[in-house]
Amino acid sequence: MRQAIHSFKYQNLKGLAPTLGQLLFNYWKANPLPAQVVVPVPLHQHRLRYRGYNQSALLAQELGQLTSLPVVDKALLRTTNTPPQAQATTAAQRRSNIKEAFLCQKGLEGKAVLLIDDVCTTGATLEACALALKEAGATSVWGLTLAREL
Repeated sequence: MRQAIHSFKYQNLKGLAPTLGQLLFNYWKANPLPAQVVVPVPLHQHRLRYRGYNQSALLAQELGQLTSLPVVDKALLRTTNTPPQAQATTAAQRRSNIKEAFLCQKGLEGKAVLLIDDVCTTGATLEACALALKEAGATSVWGLTLAREL
């Protein structure tokens, strides 16, 4: 799984999105979460230009098709160009790195959100995104990732 995610994220293997999206769907189907919309964790515009795509958005699109849940791709905006979370060595650094880095720019008032990312290490990114979504009126935010790194 580590190699697949690394290739998907850093080696431009976007063709892995359907297979990885199917894995997310299989988990979601066995462990349903009460979501009304799917929202990907965004990349900052600089990183998006550099990489050429947002891996979380590709996963969200795949999951949205399989679940028939609408995907709100531009709901969150990454307002701060933070260093990659993979470069932070402690949970405290990860939380500090990502604090207040997201803004919810689309109204999701009253919606239960399924937040999609590729990997969860400390949960700092998911937590920062969830805070922005809740501040914008989401009733609940559930995080779903391909892998949990310990």
